[in-house]
Amino acid sequence: MAPKPFEVTDVLAAVNACTTAAARRRVFVTGAAGFIGFHTAKALLDRGDDVVIVDEMNDYYDVKLKQSNLDWLTTTYGDRVRVYIGDLCDQQLVRRVLKETKPDSMVHLAARAGVRPSIDNPLMYIQANVVATMVLLDACREFGIKKFVYASSSSVYGGSMKESFSEEDIVDFPVSPYAATKKSCELLAHTYHHLHGLDTIGLRFFTVYGPRGRPDMAPFKFMDRIARDVAIDQYGDGSSSRDYTFIDDIVQGVVLSLDRGQGCEVFNLGRGTPVLLTDFIAIIEGLVGKKAKINLLPDQPGDVPRTSADISKAEKLLGYKPTTPLEQGLAKTWEWYSEFYNVAPVMSP
Repeated sequence: MAPKPFEVTDVLAAVNACTTAAARRRVFVTGAAGFIGFHTAKALLDRGDDVVIVDEMNDYYDVKLKQSNLDWLTTTYGDRVRVYIGDLCDQQLVRRVLKETKPDSMVHLAARAGVRPSIDNPLMYIQANVVATMVLLDACREFGIKKFVYASSSSVYGGSMKESFSEEDIVDFPVSPYAATKKSCELLAHTYHHLHGLDTIGLRFFTVYGPRGRPDMAPFKFMDRIARDVAIDQYGDGSSSRDYTFIDDIVQGVVLSLDRGQGCEVFNLGRGTPVLLTDFIAIIEGLVGKKAKINLLPDQPGDVPRTSADISKAEKLLGYKPTTPLEQGLAKTWEWYSEFYNVAPVMSP
């Protein structure tokens, strides 16, 4: 079936209120066929920026979903969007795109995601995450692009049991190759700021969810399986917790970083309100109108027991203000899922 667009209703108001003085740009956005990249590109285009997209279109998850994202952007915004398909590790491709499009700034959201798969194929993660970031940073140096905003991850905090994770915490003990690649990207960004004066703004995302989300992530996977009466896999006893952050709030932080970020900084983008896995599943059960069938499995290597973002730095320096409660965000996600996949909701008794 033809994909139906999901309109982000809250992002523009938040972004425009904070960025009315920002000059309109041509922004190079990597990974815009994917989840966070799509919504970021949409927000930038909606406020008047032009966007240059480079995406590898790999098959880590359903390529049809990625293609529907690109099709929607190009159909909606026409020639204000330029799309290139290719590997970001290809220096010649990156140079050609930059020569042809002359962007003002770069937002690097492409990556090979997933903690567990990185354990099985670490070299792929080094290539896709570290080498690609190196190529882009060096291209910024070569072409005089002074602003580089990039996706890091809450996974850099490893197995920390602190009440909340601060950017001041030591993050030298990653527990998965994926986390190690994200920490490596932060080090490379610092190096290019030090050597070449590039403004590098790293964003440690905390469990992002929402419409058009990745099918391998828990929100999508749980909704899909509960709706189809297929058992979900629960790792551990359900006491693990995550700081779930709605996509609108993440995009607000990305765009604010593009407009206000200076120097070499790293920011947490989350809500600061971790939720137990058992409570998370219960909310989804209520939305879908069915009880989950659960396969209880042991904790997985590389997983962490909890995440919780201290967002005070982003609030102070960027004006970041997440506003979407988990229940509201999951309701929007379920609404999109039901429409996109033509699922008839079951009313709770």
